[in-house]
Amino acid sequence: MKKSEYISFAFLRSALTMQNPYHSTEQVLDWIREQNRKILVNVRQVPFAQMLPTWQFDAEGNLRHTSGKFFSIEGIRVQTNYGNVAEWEQPIINQPEIGYLGIITKEMDGVLYFLLQAKVEPGNVNNVQLSPTLQATKSNYSQVHKGNKPLYLEYFQNAKPEQILLDQLQSEQGARFLRKRNRNIIIRVEEEIPVYDNFIWVTLGQIKALASMDNIVNMDTRTVISGIPLHALEGIELPEKKAWGYDLLHDAHPCHTTTEILSWMTSLKCKYELNITSIPLNQVGHWRTTDVAIEHEAGRFFKVIAAQVEINNREVKTWCQPLVAPAQQGLTAFVIKKINGTYHFLVQGKVESGNFDTLEMAPTVQCITDSYVSIRNAQPFVDYVLNAKPEQIRVDTLQSEEGGRFYQEQNRNLIIEADDSFPVDNLPENYIWVSFQQLMLFLQFNNYLNIQSRSLISLIRMI
Repeated sequence: MKKSEYISFAFLRSALTMQNPYHSTEQVLDWIREQNRKILVNVRQVPFAQMLPTWQFDAEGNLRHTSGKFFSIEGIRVQTNYGNVAEWEQPIINQPEIGYLGIITKEMDGVLYFLLQAKVEPGNVNNVQLSPTLQATKSNYSQVHKGNKPLYLEYFQNAKPEQILLDQLQSEQGARFLRKRNRNIIIRVEEEIPVYDNFIWVTLGQIKALASMDNIVNMDTRTVISGIPLHALEGIELPEKKAWGYDLLHDAHPCHTTTEILSWMTSLKCKYELNITSIPLNQVGHWRTTDVAIEHEAGRFFKVIAAQVEINNREVKTWCQPLVAPAQQGLTAFVIKKINGTYHFLVQGKVESGNFDTLEMAPTVQCITDSYVSIRNAQPFVDYVLNAKPEQIRVDTLQSEEGGRFYQEQNRNLIIEADDSFPVDNLPENYIWVSFQQLMLFLQFNNYLNIQSRSLISLIRMI
């Protein structure tokens, strides 16, 4: 069997496997509860002055780590002809390093298992969440913090080409990070490897089942598994009961060719301009820095706070750092519709201030809650999503943003199946119908689907 054929077969079989003889899904949940009981976690907001001397404001008001590593909070001015606001200024996270988001897999009894970690990030809403085997910035694994190296790092650094099942550079949150990307990588090992106390082997089917629950599978795991190519294959033993998502694997009649979708994206990138200028944080209009927060004068959007953190199973046990705290819960949603017998996703071409290449494919709806009323005319389909009938809802969960940078930030993640009243044609110019298999294709490349789209795709279950 060719490597590409093995990868497709192994991923799909794991996605269709819920019976784990090592750990049932209920046992995984019990294990997470036990990890929560064992790990000491204490996160509290403190004044910025308490982060000295490790973190400090420079002469321009930018908040930086004294090593010059990790990340900084800086100011930018945004100018664009996309949307209703042509120019604004804002703080943004500048983290130019490319980190690892890596999962080790191993085939056992003919099924591919994924090694996940029960990890606490300071911003997590519920402490322990299931993270990738390795989740580390370059500053972390280079030991700038003078702590221990992350577990399993050497498996990724020394991985041979034949071990790599997936390897992508994918973007982070475009409204909060400045052109930030991480290496999403899945490798396969054949040898026995140590499994530490806070790590566990699970199938892809179990990961997706756990991701259907609120705040169990973290953002980094979701972005890695979203890139897994899943296709209908012969020779796979199918379960008697399959989830609605299994129908997505069959892609007979897409509305548009891949060339047409690429042309649509190219034309939008040519039309929409995005000019980003770095400015001192202390000159960012309508934002202010106090002793305890960098915040918008109207209390909207988000604020940057300082946190004192104690987590007793991390490479470093105690530290201080900035965290970005949201003003409210967000909403991301895909509207899907069966057209010509094939499921399609209504994709939005969305410009965000920190995007690496101006525009990425975003969900049908992506917004924050306090702007629902004000943007209903500016962003289509919000009302439709919020008023969906129960029988239209295919996915509905609360999912956290990445807790290493964001403080208790959650989005409501929805996938809504459109009824007959929903239009197929005459869409706004930055919307297009894309089939699931076409999304799978674009996920193999960098900077096509934004992280909100990828998070939603990761929640689709085959069983």
